[in-house]
Amino acid sequence: MLQTLGTWYRNEKTVFLKGGWIYKEGENITGGTARIKMLWFQENSMQLAKCSFRLLLRNLSASKTALPVLTLFTKHPCPLCDEAKEVLEPYKHRFILQEVDITLPENSAWYERYKFDIPVFHLNGQFLMMHRVNISKLEKHLQKLEQQGAGG
Repeated sequence: MLQTLGTWYRNEKTVFLKGGWIYKEGENITGGTARIKMLWFQENSMQLAKCSFRLLLRNLSASKTALPVLTLFTKHPCPLCDEAKEVLEPYKHRFILQEVDITLPENSAWYERYKFDIPVFHLNGQFLMMHRVNISKLEKHLQKLEQQGAGG
């Protein structure tokens, strides 16, 4: 359920994301324009929801290009992540690589989930693999997505 901080407004005009918060612009009851800050979910799910919302926005914008989004959950330093990126280099024209640093405060939910397993990969928001790149698995899933994109 969505919880709002502030007053309800009519004639909402836009919704935009800034710093992990969702803002709506609209008229308050006195007729002036104002912004309200909205918070997704509550407590522990909030961090995951904010991150997931950003990933969703990126995935939606990426869908216009028809390339799938391969999300790499990483941290610095991460030698296995560097090795994985090298292995992925020949395939980079077939997906958009998005890196998520799990050590950032806004990604704490991902940190709790993957702190002992990086690198972890999601393809279009779905778990794909962890620890090392499995080329045959990646190839299989990319081909499936390419066939779906081609109407097959």
